[in-house]
Amino acid sequence: MFIQTEATPNPDVIKFIPGQEVLESGTKEFRSAEEAKASPLAEALFALDGVAGLFFGSDFLTVRRSPDSDLIWAQLKPPILAAIMDFYSSGQPILREVAVKKDDIVYEGELGQIVAEIKDLLDTRVRPAVAQDGGDIEFDSFDLESGTLYLHMRGACSGCPSSSATLRQGVESLMKHYVPEVKSIEQVL
Repeated sequence: MFIQTEATPNPDVIKFIPGQEVLESGTKEFRSAEEAKASPLAEALFALDGVAGLFFGSDFLTVRRSPDSDLIWAQLKPPILAAIMDFYSSGQPILREVAVKKDDIVYEGELGQIVAEIKDLLDTRVRPAVAQDGGDIEFDSFDLESGTLYLHMRGACSGCPSSSATLRQGVESLMKHYVPEVKSIEQVL
């Protein structure tokens, strides 16, 4: 098994591409060892010194290094690669149980059409570009009265020094161009 690694714009996050499917659909973020109990791979990675967070995409995963760790990536990569290889050779499922997605707010009428346009733009133009950097952006909500779009930054994008620039210069300008009702974007933590 050959696992590629890529740097991300976030210096505390590296993207690992195992050459095999990671998640069949959607994404999954693990921010603690407790959350990692949902996945044998996440649990194995959180057991390593210096690992502070994980993000699983369709064909990649990212590992966040603890900011207070004295370990550098050259020291962290070998045990991470070994844990990923061990997991894939074990034949275990990536998740122990299927997570139930929270109920989305139901938007109707004109607001429903606006939200559908926003979600379509996120899915077709924004998410694929952000996934190349090991992250994801998810719709949270939209307030028509203020024109504020609320988004979640995940994976390498969460806490990345350039994420606010991505939101402001990239996503916000794209949304304002195609969906004039969007006046501003806020990140939800």
